[in-house]
This record gives sequence, structure tokens and C-alpha cells, in this order.
Amino acid sequence: MQLQLVQNEKMATVGQLAAGVAHEINNPVSFIAGNISHAREYVRDLINLIDLYQEHYPQPVAEISEEIEAIDLEYLVKDLPELISSMQAGTNRITQISHSMRTFSRADTVKKVPFNIHDGIDSTLMILRHRLKANQNRPSIQSLKNYGDLPEIPCYPGQLNQVFMNLIANAIDALEEYNMRRSYDEINADPNQITISTEIVENSHHLVIRIQDNGPGMSEEVQRQVFEHLFTTKPPGKGTGLGLSISRQIVEDKHGGKLKCSSQISFGTEFVIEIPLGGDR
Repeated sequence: MQLQLVQNEKMATVGQLAAGVAHEINNPVSFIAGNISHAREYVRDLINLIDLYQEHYPQPVAEISEEIEAIDLEYLVKDLPELISSMQAGTNRITQISHSMRTFSRADTVKKVPFNIHDGIDSTLMILRHRLKANQNRPSIQSLKNYGDLPEIPCYPGQLNQVFMNLIANAIDALEEYNMRRSYDEINADPNQITISTEIVENSHHLVIRIQDNGPGMSEEVQRQVFEHLFTTKPPGKGTGLGLSISRQIVEDKHGGKLKCSSQISFGTEFVIEIPLGGDR
């Protein structure tokens, strides 16, 4: 009961926050994106007009010549379309983030619904992207995706997204802890990696999702306790010991699947999610 209450509260809070932010940025971004398209056309027309003037009046008066030199017209004509293209790329990026937040915050219904698992994983990676970026202490954490050809899977999307969030965030935590014992050059020589693989196991009619890091790994004793309620290896204030126990409940109790862990010291950790391809619980 306690796990269920915590799970519901976490999902409601995270989901409402993500959905609210996505909604607030969607309208202004759509407005900007629409205007950028018009701006690109206007700039193209103005540049064409300037070209015509220069073709028919190649010797302008001194005042115009001075202004052309002052604003560096040749550079401006070349750079302005590129500037607008970069603004369009930035707007597209914000649109992708908004879409990812809406995907991640999907409200679950009373029954399973078909869902693209890759959309859920991608939206989680997008939300955690700031933690994967390079900083002054380490290069970027590489996220490698080996996706199989998957159909939409009947599931509770919001709850599975929470599992992805817990497992990927834990992998980042493990890598950051590992990095504290290594120099920048050592990390650069053996880069941090999180590998996510998906496949359909035909003979068992299960979807398998593997989330693997090349961090410090876990001892056998820690592996035996890793899914226990309130167990955590993180320092006080950084872990509740609820994430993995909630994740196992979501996978096994809600989806009739399995959540397993395998790890080896100095070689990293892998979590494996198995979910039946069909049927409701």
C-alpha cells in the first residue's frame, strides 16, 4: 500500500509538471515557428530585390555605397538566411522537447493501451539530456540505442516511463559516482556509456528491454538487496530506496513481467525488463 501511494504521488507530480510545462511552451513556440517560415520568405524576397538593384544600378550614389560598406552587405546577405535557419532548428528542438514531455507525462487509463515503447525511452532520455551533457569534470555520457523492430505494446505508458526514468537515472548516478575516482583523461579514454536495447523474443512472446551501463558494478550482496523496499547505497538525502522497488512492482504486478539485475564489479550493471506482448491483468 505504501509503495502504491508513493508511486501514485510521484507519477501525478511528475506528470502534472511535465504536462503543464509542455502546454505552456507549446503555444508560443508554435507562434514563433509559424513566423519564422514567413520571415524566411520575406528575407528571400528582400535579398532578391537587392540583387536586382545591384544588377541594374551597379554604381550607387556615395551615400548608399558608404552604408553598404558600413553594414557589410555582402556578409549580411550571406549570414541572415543562415541565422534564420538556426532559429528554425532551435524552434524544432523546443518542439521535440515539448513532444517528449507530453509523451512522458501520459496519464494512464484503467486498462492497458497500445504504446510505442521507443517513444517512452526517447522521451525519458530527452528529459534527462541535461545530465548526459559534458561538464568540467567529464565528457558527455554516451547513450547508445540498439532498437529492435517492435509493435505497439499493450501497457500502462505513464508507469513504464517511470520505470525507464528510475533505471536510466540510476545508471547516470552510478557513472557519476564512478567518475569521482577517475580523472578527465581516464574517463575520456573509457567513455561513460548507457546502452539501451530492445527486442522481441519470439519463442517466449515477450518484449525485452536492456538498460546497461559501464559503471563500477555492484557486489553480489548489493544485487541481492537492490529491489528491497527502502534499500539504497546512495548517501543520505540522495536516495529513498523506493525507485527500484516501485519499478519492480510496476513491471511485475502491473504488467505481468519480470525485472532482473545482473552486475559485475568494474564491468557495469544491466537491468532487464521482460513484458508479455499481449493480454491484460
